[in-house]
Amino acid sequence: MDNITHTIVGLGVGELLERSLPPEADTLRARTRRRLLLTACALASNFPDLDLFLSRLLPDPLGYLLNHRGHTHTLLYALPQALALAVLLWLCWPAARALLRASRPASRGLAASIGAGLGLHLLLDYTNSYGLHPFYPFDGRWFYGDMVFIVEPLYWIAFGAPLAMMLATRRARMAALAVPVCALLFFTFKGYLGAASCAALLGAGVLLGAAQRRAGAQGRAALLLALGLCGVYVAGQGVASHVGGQRIRAALARIDPGARVVDVAMTAYPSQPLCWNFVSVESDEAAGSYRMRRGVASLAPDWLAPLACPHRLVDGGAKTTLDPAIVEMSEVTASLRALRQLQRDDCHVNAWLRFARAPALSMATGEASDYRFATTPRGNFTTLRFGALRGSACPQGVPGWEDPRADLLAAPEQGALAEDQRGSLWRSASSSRTPSPSRSLPAAAAAH
Repeated sequence: MDNITHTIVGLGVGELLERSLPPEADTLRARTRRRLLLTACALASNFPDLDLFLSRLLPDPLGYLLNHRGHTHTLLYALPQALALAVLLWLCWPAARALLRASRPASRGLAASIGAGLGLHLLLDYTNSYGLHPFYPFDGRWFYGDMVFIVEPLYWIAFGAPLAMMLATRRARMAALAVPVCALLFFTFKGYLGAASCAALLGAGVLLGAAQRRAGAQGRAALLLALGLCGVYVAGQGVASHVGGQRIRAALARIDPGARVVDVAMTAYPSQPLCWNFVSVESDEAAGSYRMRRGVASLAPDWLAPLACPHRLVDGGAKTTLDPAIVEMSEVTASLRALRQLQRDDCHVNAWLRFARAPALSMATGEASDYRFATTPRGNFTTLRFGALRGSACPQGVPGWEDPRADLLAAPEQGALAEDQRGSLWRSASSSRTPSPSRSLPAAAAAH
């Protein structure tokens, strides 16, 4: 997710934890504890993204692709991060240090805030289609939620509205509420957010703001409601993603019975559970090729045609109707033999394939790109120009993530066996990486 979302969710959960603890003995200690818990949870919610500083350890684009959402996005390495943040706060904040020495609730709250912040970062990142590998080094597979768009304004509203209503003055409350409202209206005007979605989000903000006002100065009902709303939304998105993926698989099987559908990656639209982008990966061993399709699907075509999704997030170009609810926007076909040979013989491609969920090859230009990011506003940041790298030194210190497209790289019998063993885990845990077209909202959307 983007760091604005991580911060707002961290502040909201920090405030909820603060209001769930016994009160402090005096006003000064109470004020310090609240500031400490909100700061700790917000920082912890962003801490794993410090791995961006590790991107220089490998040449472009491998440094970013392999080290972002890397070691700091694992459960094992969350432990030293928690310790480092706690030590940092202890050393740099004398008032907090004095409070922690005197108050057991404050110490418990700090531990809970840091733990919740780090855990929420991994959970939120899991929900989109970029992926992470939280169980490394015990399990090097990538896990993909394929449920929530990488910039989801529901989180801004759900936690932002109650937090804004907690501010001391009316002017501050109005200013804080105006920011997400203006953002929603801007993204709707620009075509990144549907008008119905915008209206629903504004309505949710009004209800949550009213709930916080009714809850009173120390009430936590609105924050609990926000947390529940986000949980229900994510669960609903998970069901919609699964249903949509199954429908796409069935349509592809009807179109080309000879191809094996390896995976379908689903990318949601912001606050729109009926509309989905997808990228499919199909293998045809007999033809010695694999094919990837990008397209748009609607779960309710009678209400919302596939191309009625937010237009700025729908690919341009030719359109092929695969099903009344499914439209293909583009496709690419590549050689299985070439992919396997490059993985075996080219150390740069070998490293790149530890990230590439949808590896699109161009032997003519000597380039490889992850098809998920073919249409991001800043271009395809995953492109590896392996042709220009021939003869150069191999990258050192490549992380040990498993190849997401191991099902294509393996021999035919091994690939089929791996697919059978994965079974129902096709969407979330993948030794195979699945492509997901991901156009982002402006700025940081493609980065996280």
